[in-house]
Amino acid sequence: MLDCLKYIDQTVFLFLNGFHCPFFDLVMYWGTQSLVWLPLYLFLLFLVIRLYKWQTFWILMFAALMIIVSDQLSNIFKDWVARPRPTYEPGLPIIHTVNGYLGGQFGFYSAHASTNLAIAVFLICIFQKRFRYFSPFIIAWAFFMAYTRIYLGVHYPGDIIGGWIAGGLIGWGFGILTMWYISRGIQQTRIKNHRD
Repeated sequence: MLDCLKYIDQTVFLFLNGFHCPFFDLVMYWGTQSLVWLPLYLFLLFLVIRLYKWQTFWILMFAALMIIVSDQLSNIFKDWVARPRPTYEPGLPIIHTVNGYLGGQFGFYSAHASTNLAIAVFLICIFQKRFRYFSPFIIAWAFFMAYTRIYLGVHYPGDIIGGWIAGGLIGWGFGILTMWYISRGIQQTRIKNHRD
């Protein structure tokens, strides 16, 4: 069974990794770099500040903790599962990489896929349908970020799916926890103001 899943994973990977051209090499390589998305992050921060004012501090604290959990849990799984990345798999035919980027030795599961989907789900919980097209946009962004990992040759689709499952659960858990903490703070403030 595992051999069958591994074969399917490698076959799908080779198919998806085979679609490349110089223009998309550039797009995918730079698209996976966090600094490129700084304007988006600043815009999202602006939206959070606009909606939550001083409570933005707590949202940022929970978001930072979520990112650390997502990243470190991925590292634990990589060392535990010890599945080589496609770039370190001796049995694979030649794969397409960009600028000599190979990634670390192990790939399951993808920290990029996990963390970016965690951020997306977390923000969906935070914004709570206040912006009409936000959810499809941020999910599409997370999917694009995950696909860059396959395009660059450093992750199998199975690594991405594992990352999405972990990231979705982490993002949802931290999103629910954050909203509970904020609503609890609002209620306590209202009770205090009522007493005063």
